[in-house]
Order: sequence, then C-alpha cells, then structure tokens
Amino acid sequence: MKRKNGHKRLLALVILALAFTTLVRDTAQAQAEPKGTSHFASLEGARVHYVNYGTGSDALVLIHGWTCNVDSWRDQISDFSKRNRVIAIDLPGHGKSDKPEITYGMDLFARAVDAVLQDAKVNRAVLMGHSMGTPIARQFYRKYPQKTLAIVIVDGALGPFGDKSMMDKMVASLRAPNYQDVLRAMFGSMKGPALSTEAQERIALSTRNTPQHVVVSAMEGMADQSIWGPDKINVPVLAIMAKNPMFPPNMDQQYKAIAPDLDFQMWDGVGHFIMMEKPKEFNLAVLGFLDKKKLLKR
Repeated sequence: MKRKNGHKRLLALVILALAFTTLVRDTAQAQAEPKGTSHFASLEGARVHYVNYGTGSDALVLIHGWTCNVDSWRDQISDFSKRNRVIAIDLPGHGKSDKPEITYGMDLFARAVDAVLQDAKVNRAVLMGHSMGTPIARQFYRKYPQKTLAIVIVDGALGPFGDKSMMDKMVASLRAPNYQDVLRAMFGSMKGPALSTEAQERIALSTRNTPQHVVVSAMEGMADQSIWGPDKINVPVLAIMAKNPMFPPNMDQQYKAIAPDLDFQMWDGVGHFIMMEKPKEFNLAVLGFLDKKKLLKR
C-alpha cells in the first residue's frame, strides 16, 4: 500500500512539474510575442484597418495580396518589429476594413496606404508588397515618392500578368456563381511544397471572407494596362521571387530596367506564398536588405 501511495505521489509531482513547465513556456512565449494595436484610418468615408507595432516616424509597411489580409504576415511580425516599427494593413475590401461596392483599383489601394500612414503619423516607409501588393507599392511610389524609402517585392509583378483576352476570361470566371471554386483552383496551383496545412487554411479563410465584388474589381484593377508603365522606381528594391517555368529567363534584367537599384533573388522549392513557406529565410533576407541599405534602423 505504501509503495502504491509513493507511486501516486511521484506521478502527481511529475504532472505538477509538467504543468508548471508548460505554464512557464507559454508565459514566456506570450511575453515574447509583439503586442500590436488595431486602428482604423479613414478614406472617403470608409474605414481602413491596420495593426501597428512600435513607434517611430519611419516604418516597414506590409501590403498583402489579392483576397488576403494582415494575417499573411503572421510569421514576419516578431522578427521585423524587433528591429523597427511595423504596420500591417488590411486593404479596402479585405480583412477588417470596410467593403463598400466601389472600384478597387491600384490607385484606391495606394491612397488607402497613404491614409494609414497619415493616421499612424508615419513620414516615410519601406513598402513590402506580396503579389497584388507589388503594383500597389509601385502606384504608391508614383503618387508619393518622397514618402517611399524602398520597396520589397514578394513574388509580385512589374509588368502585365497576361494579354487582354486571358485577363478577360479570368475576370469572367470570377463573376460566375462558382467563383469560390475558381479561387480554390487558382490558389491550389500556387502553393509550394513547404506550405503547411495551417497556412493553407489561413489563406482559404481570408479568400472566403473577401466579397465577390471585391474579388472581381481588384482583379480588374490588376488587368488595367495603365498601371504597367515603364517609368522607373528610383529607390532601392528587393525582389524575392518563386522560381516558375512561366517566368522569362531574363526576368532579373526586366526588373532592373524598371528598378535600377535592384537586389533580385529567385528562390527554388517555394510557391507563391514565400513568406509563409520559408519564414525564417525570408525574414533574414529582408532584414539583410534593410541593414545593407541602412533603412529603418532604430
């Protein structure tokens, strides 16, 4: 009987020790995670949601892609906010931002970014744009060059996605009642081998929560030929691209023709959501670029 009681006491002590260790670990993780604050800027009567981390007149501004939201950058916030101020934006029509039935072009998105910067009292920014976020960052630079310190391209385009016929067919498919099936197929073809099930679920959730009128209008905005001019980007640019057989072999030279001060990287073994697939490598590449260019250092 005494031996049984001793075993019970030992088991209770082990369980207590494990519980205490888990509590300490979870508390340490919670303390280590950056504390962001949600805010809403105003643009033409609509609210634009953003999350702010840190202080300072300059910031790294994260612009998500088509049908996504601030959660796209979950794996970047901790590393980036240790170094400098970070602002993650829900573009109009996405995430927690208002979703009125208006035209969602790149110019509107660029003005939304500026509205956020004004609300957050940010004077200058390094703009990081994933996918559709790239033409948004470029349009922002066109409108507000004095506010743009640099641009980070994350598998985004500096030229048209395809010819008019192809884009018309794509937009038509997104207008159809089964547009969610079209979106699932599109994003399914974009995922890389390292994209976790959890990350895929996050992408799917944000896509489902983006209204059809936003999905269609934003795609039409990217199909607008007027946003793809040859005008130069005369600030430092980092481009991190996923290797794709559809890309031309001289893609780096095409980008350099537009962005003379270019650091071009083509990564193998990743899909469209590079920052979600290889977050540590991605974060190190971005931080290395910022250090090299002496940008945003506190």
